[in-house]
Amino acid sequence: MQKERAEDVQLRIADGITRFAGSMWFVYVHVVGFAAWMIWTERSPWPTLTLVVSLEAIFLSTFVMIGQNRQAEFTRKKADHDYEAQELELRHNTQVTELVHTLTVEIHKAVHAVAAGEQDTGENA
Repeated sequence: MQKERAEDVQLRIADGITRFAGSMWFVYVHVVGFAAWMIWTERSPWPTLTLVVSLEAIFLSTFVMIGQNRQAEFTRKKADHDYEAQELELRHNTQVTELVHTLTVEIHKAVHAVAAGEQDTGENA
């Protein structure tokens, strides 16, 4: 899965953006950038600032959803693998239990056969 993910340029870009957006550097860059913009660039920055922040929120939420979808796919694959491993373990445990049962029955029969033989010998003596 790591190989597929590394080969997919789009996912690497989304990973990079998501990683940066979840860092304090993202906050610092925005504080400095928006402060500079409001102070030096525009006389009334609020309408444009609102537009930019809204568009940024749309894109960032999309990247978050991409990350969640990938995590859900990873979780599904892991659950499938775990299920298969548990089923294999259950089959193995069932076989061992059946073998123990078979051996127990055989030992029980052998012990009773020996005991019955001793009783026959003891009664005849």
